[in-house]
Amino acid sequence: MITLTINGSKISVEEGTTVAAAVICSGETAFRRSVTGEARGPLCGMGICFECRVTIDGEVLKRSCNITAIDGMEVSTDE
Repeated sequence: MITLTINGSKISVEEGTTVAAAVICSGETAFRRSVTGEARGPLCGMGICFECRVTIDGEVLKRSCNITAIDGMEVSTDE
């Protein structure tokens, strides 16, 4: 198991879990907001739709479905 922080809360997930799956497991339902304010989240799960973008360790607009979570990672959604 690894531990990462999502929006200030620690969560433990199995090693090899994607960041998108970790965010979903944390209970977050919106990864980002559209320009009109609608909640957005993963759609394709393979990096094509860009709906799963989050901030990871200070780097913005990272596609969370393509990144494996690592111990100590800090993730922020657009909430």
